[in-house]
Amino acid sequence: MRKSTTVLGVVVAVLAVVTITCGFGWANAVRESELAALPAPEVMSGVRGEQFGVDANVNEETIDQYLGREDSVYRDMRLLVDPGDYEAIGGDSYLSGFVEGFEVVPLPYIMNVSGLPEEVGETYRGKTLFTQTEEGEYVANYDESMAILEYFFPKDKNIFLMCGGAGYAGMMKQMLVALGWDESRIYNAGGYWYYEGENKVEVKRELEDGEVVYDFWKVPYVEFDFDELHEVKE
Repeated sequence: MRKSTTVLGVVVAVLAVVTITCGFGWANAVRESELAALPAPEVMSGVRGEQFGVDANVNEETIDQYLGREDSVYRDMRLLVDPGDYEAIGGDSYLSGFVEGFEVVPLPYIMNVSGLPEEVGETYRGKTLFTQTEEGEYVANYDESMAILEYFFPKDKNIFLMCGGAGYAGMMKQMLVALGWDESRIYNAGGYWYYEGENKVEVKRELEDGEVVYDFWKVPYVEFDFDELHEVKE
């Protein structure tokens, strides 16, 4: 009787392992099936498509459908406080909020920004990982610049980009493509100023006395310590 009980226990254990394994396999298959629904990047028509390259299918109106994917990273390209006067064009120079799941990796720290609207003026003009030349080439300023770029924008992932109005996101996509990233895996999802979805994280709030404050402690924000990096020697 003891031998039969032992054999039965072994059989039950084996069946349990098989069931769990099959369950994981089924779950992964379902997950992969769900991930396969991501559309190919396609620039929308109109001014925002022509100027910034905002995606026709993945943008402020639809981004909620594509959040939380394991095969993707989500990057907001704004500064906490941008020296540019974005209020002049209806925006916010302060990072007033962001879409949950996005990590903020400021474009003006990655490359020198140019071509902003005259009303906005100039943004940050300090040290950057790369310099875009007048010829449009991107030159690394530090030995670690490319490794940092690949860390925050991994080539084996889909990359969703946002900012305030879509301009910084468009510049970031243009840079990545120029440096060899796969354009078919990068989406300019537009600007937070136009987002009305269900995953809004409010940073800006007004106190009872009317004072406006910004809860920057909510923001998953990346800062670069350029003094710790090694400048490229000419």
